[in-house]
Amino acid sequence: MAKITVNFERCKGCALCTTACPKKIVAMQKEKRNSKGYYTAICTDESLCIGCGMCYTMCPDCAITVER
Repeated sequence: MAKITVNFERCKGCALCTTACPKKIVAMQKEKRNSKGYYTAICTDESLCIGCGMCYTMCPDCAITVER
């Protein structure tokens, strides 16, 4: 099983990861912001993650890591 970790302080909320995810389990949260004022990405269901790394590849800020 794979696991996505988002570094909330690095994430700038560009949402490129949400469009890259083939399973559509990466979304932008609307509850809280990071210290820079951005809404950040979250994984909505880790059990569906296939560990493809598309979210990691698309992230321009290197805020996402994928563990397999």
